[in-house]
Amino acid sequence: MIPTSSLTTQPHIIDAINPSEVLMATVNQMLINKGGAVYTIPPDATVLDALRLMAEKDIGALIVMEGDQLSGIFSERDYARKIALQGKSSRTTPIWSVMTDEVVCVSPDQSADKCMAIMTDKHIRHLPVIEDGRVVGIISIGDVVKSIMTEQQVFIRHLEDYILS
Repeated sequence: MIPTSSLTTQPHIIDAINPSEVLMATVNQMLINKGGAVYTIPPDATVLDALRLMAEKDIGALIVMEGDQLSGIFSERDYARKIALQGKSSRTTPIWSVMTDEVVCVSPDQSADKCMAIMTDKHIRHLPVIEDGRVVGIISIGDVVKSIMTEQQVFIRHLEDYILS
């Protein structure tokens, strides 16, 4: 079973009278902003195959899929800790033997703040996005930070407008 976060946050609309609330970005908005590309690899592919795809796409993680089912996630961190440090061969080691198989996932309506909390708590940098049992995207810590920074910039502008009006 794919663990998903059960908490959701409804968006807050900025009130011209009360600038203390700001629109909270959701995972869906992050996916729209970054594009919907999801790069996957089968569990029987080699680590070298995964590294080549990650380098080609300039990404830090791949979702491991067996058919339509999420099997795990393989990241640069998995490579460093489970291949390089243990002296294993990238050419012959299958992804299934080194992937992270307990994958923490989120839904498209999850807030950026909640994603940041999950990533911080679990010490992870990538969250697959699941909707109706299907993988619909993946977000990285960089996507979340960018989203939160944008929210803060909007909030600051609204506070400045409120103070100056």
